[in-house]
Amino acid sequence: MVEVPEIVSEAEWQAAREELLAKEKAHTRAGDALAAERRRLPVVRIEKDYTFEGPGGTRSLLDLFEGRRQLLLYHFMFAPGIGGWPDAGCVGCSMNLDQFTHPAHLQARNTSFVVVSLAPFAAIEAYRQRMGWTLPWYSSAGTDFNADFGLTTDEGEDAGMSVFIRDDDGNVYRSYFSTSRGLEHVGSPWTLLDLTPLGRSEDWQDVPPGRPQTPAYQWWRRHDEYV
Repeated sequence: MVEVPEIVSEAEWQAAREELLAKEKAHTRAGDALAAERRRLPVVRIEKDYTFEGPGGTRSLLDLFEGRRQLLLYHFMFAPGIGGWPDAGCVGCSMNLDQFTHPAHLQARNTSFVVVSLAPFAAIEAYRQRMGWTLPWYSSAGTDFNADFGLTTDEGEDAGMSVFIRDDDGNVYRSYFSTSRGLEHVGSPWTLLDLTPLGRSEDWQDVPPGRPQTPAYQWWRRHDEYV
């Protein structure tokens, strides 16, 4: 049995909502300030020539921009040691890609989005088709790309988001990187669940007594694996 929140009148609910709204607006403004600071981060030039295998053959890091100014590159966990290997990629990464926006909206702002994994391209392509994704996905197998960018772990591979920008001379610069909960920007299930009374129902969240909670991450499934 799940206990519902306190039941109040419409006027009392509106007053509580207005009080929370003021805090939400402050949170939004703080997020805007943080984003402004992020835009002012210095960048580092990428000196090494990396190659990736994709549907059109071998591509360079610059090629992944597809002529646009900026590149969002999602480091997707798909390698030996990752749950699901060799037939499936990371559950959390899969949830992220399920929710990803149509790339046309990013492309309208001169920004490309690609996915890169250590898995061989044949494995990537098979899993991409199983999941029904159309995003461009490349293999970095046989290269130093993941290790150089800090994505190689004892388990095989870590997830992350790298942001790049290029100049008119073809030089590529890394401007930003995030991992773990920083990747929640990619998918919407977590932010949508945070709007609900039960939240994510994970045991790390602060919830009132009587609300269900389970260990974090354990409820995650690939979209064709939920019962």
